[in-house]
Amino acid sequence: MEQEHTPREHTLATTPAATPAAGTTTGAAGTEGSLRYERPDPGGHSATTPEPTSTESTNADTPSTETSSTEADARGASEGVHRSTGSSLAPYRRLLATPGARAFTAANLLARLPMGMFSVSAVLMIAGSRDSYGLAGSVTATGLAATAVVGPWTARLVDRYGQSRIAVPATLLAALGSLALLLCVRYGAPDWTLFAAYAATATTPNTGGMSRARWEHLHRGDPDTLHTANSFEQAVDELCFMLGPVVAAFLCSSLFPEAGTLVGAALLVTGVLVFAAQRATEPPAAPRTTATRSPLRAPGFPSLIAVFLATGVVFGAMEVTTIAFSDAQGHRSAAGAVLALQAAGSCVAGLLYGSARPAQDVRRRLLCCLAAMTVLMTGPLVAAKATGSLPALAGAMLLAGAATAPTMVTGMTLVQRITGQGQLNEGMTLVVTALLGGIAMGSATAGWVVERLDATGGYAVPASAAALALALCATTRRSGARSQGPA
Repeated sequence: MEQEHTPREHTLATTPAATPAAGTTTGAAGTEGSLRYERPDPGGHSATTPEPTSTESTNADTPSTETSSTEADARGASEGVHRSTGSSLAPYRRLLATPGARAFTAANLLARLPMGMFSVSAVLMIAGSRDSYGLAGSVTATGLAATAVVGPWTARLVDRYGQSRIAVPATLLAALGSLALLLCVRYGAPDWTLFAAYAATATTPNTGGMSRARWEHLHRGDPDTLHTANSFEQAVDELCFMLGPVVAAFLCSSLFPEAGTLVGAALLVTGVLVFAAQRATEPPAAPRTTATRSPLRAPGFPSLIAVFLATGVVFGAMEVTTIAFSDAQGHRSAAGAVLALQAAGSCVAGLLYGSARPAQDVRRRLLCCLAAMTVLMTGPLVAAKATGSLPALAGAMLLAGAATAPTMVTGMTLVQRITGQGQLNEGMTLVVTALLGGIAMGSATAGWVVERLDATGGYAVPASAAALALALCATTRRSGARSQGPA
């Protein structure tokens, strides 16, 4: 990625048959320039493919041998693969070339990994000690509810006073809550203390939102780079939620029941401290004035909250139903791997989506992404009903995940477009809160359906929720476009 505030000049082959352009990268400065990626020559010379030599010309005019033809085809196929891979990764190499980007990205990744660890660690720790999954689930649900209330206020303080000034004490308070929970479980404290301790972790700052705010600060006015950054951040989210539960389960089962919570708290504190120390890339604080309004009052924002809420139902219902279906098939331990496939599909799709041209009309792109998600979310339902096979379901889950990251990336881009300056952390935390609320609703709804019908029928919940999100987006897009103008 280029220096701060330096216009980017991209190059992108627009058809599969296109080859890297020759010479030095050129293009119109600013955000409207065409995209075209180039592969520089290692020797520093022009990347233009040289004209055929006399030998090659002779071979073109005379019949070539079968061996040389095969070798040429193989070389061509190999070069095509390298060009394709290079074109897909080039935007991310430029992104991470931004001064200071690698430092705050690595620190944020360290702080974000525990987000996928804490819930699993708490469930394993409490259920193992108190022999009650019901208690464990109630405690984690209480923490989720507390986060929904406290999270937006923490984000507002981050916007008003700065990331380093608020994120560090908020993280330390959350870490103390985790340690208090650990001690209460370890020494057999009354059950109510578990609820109080876990509720204290609600001050955990939205580390993903703070990272996205830094990209917005560094590349404001450059939608191409912000599109790549949002895609990268979504892929990091998926990676953390793939690895987090696995790491937590390994620590709790291999070491001691409290190990997951202990390591997660240590990673969170370390990551946030290092992240906050990267002051050069931190957005400036934006003190609130009497004219400052909540993002909820921005035109189109409430309808976007509703879309994220419905999308959260998709995720929560899919998780519970997949666990129930795997259990019904006698392979409950395989549920994690099946869900990881969905996250893997989303991660890969997010990286590929980031190398594509950003949308001019973000609302229309969001509508298309939700339509694709609605179609793909019917796959697990069809696979479960038609085959009852766990491998078939796994394949359908992999495909279903392909629409998740593009939908989330486009939704977050829209949040950036309609949220006022200096309120980005608050705006993103509000939609994440809606997402978490939807996950809780989806989990409860899917659990109710599974108990009263069967595990297969539970897959109708995420498919229906995706259709609802699509309908909400379709009905509000026109009014939002009128109030905001072209996206």
